[in-house]
Amino acid sequence: MIKLLILSLLSTLLIAQNPKVYSALGDVIYNNVENIEKLKNITYYSEFEEKIDSYVKDVYKAKDIGYEIESGNKKVDKKQYLQTIRQLSKINDFFYRLIVKSYKSSIIDQDNLFFSKIINSGMIDTKKNKDEILEYYFAHSYDMNSSGVIQKYLDEDKKLKQKQTVSKKQTLSKKQIQDAKIKRIREKDKAKQESIQKTLEDELIKKKSDIRKEQVEELTKSN
Repeated sequence: MIKLLILSLLSTLLIAQNPKVYSALGDVIYNNVENIEKLKNITYYSEFEEKIDSYVKDVYKAKDIGYEIESGNKKVDKKQYLQTIRQLSKINDFFYRLIVKSYKSSIIDQDNLFFSKIINSGMIDTKKNKDEILEYYFAHSYDMNSSGVIQKYLDEDKKLKQKQTVSKKQTLSKKQIQDAKIKRIREKDKAKQESIQKTLEDELIKKKSDIRKEQVEELTKSN
């Protein structure tokens, strides 16, 4: 019974770890594969679904090969394994560059939903970008969900929590001002349009009146 428990624990520990062979390359791939697979849940990356599925399958296959090498299986080609994880590393880098590009474009386009999904994808260095992430959030807090990375920052810092409350009030005030401005512009445009319409109708009535007057005069002359 004790032996079974020990074997079970060793098996669990082995599964939890990555293969130590070429770990400098392998760890990056194996630790990030689940994050890449989750990209399928983001609509913006639907076109990469097949590529992601194929990549994930190849990563887990490579991981199994790494375990075989680690266990001492001489039938497994170690050089081929290295070549495989080098190719997988290039694909991993492709998705990383894609995410970084998306992160920047979400800020430029002010796409709040996309921004939230990107920073919570696990593929952005949120520690490095913390100030920029919080700056964007406070500028759009009224229309954004703070769950995930942002909420973690807010929970860790009371001052940020207070700033969130103030920011939402300020954002709401700005939105109210903007809405009022839009309303005034629309009312002004409507009044202008109605004035133009009335002028056109008045001109049409006058023209009709002038035509009738001319017709009466012509009839009088002919008689």
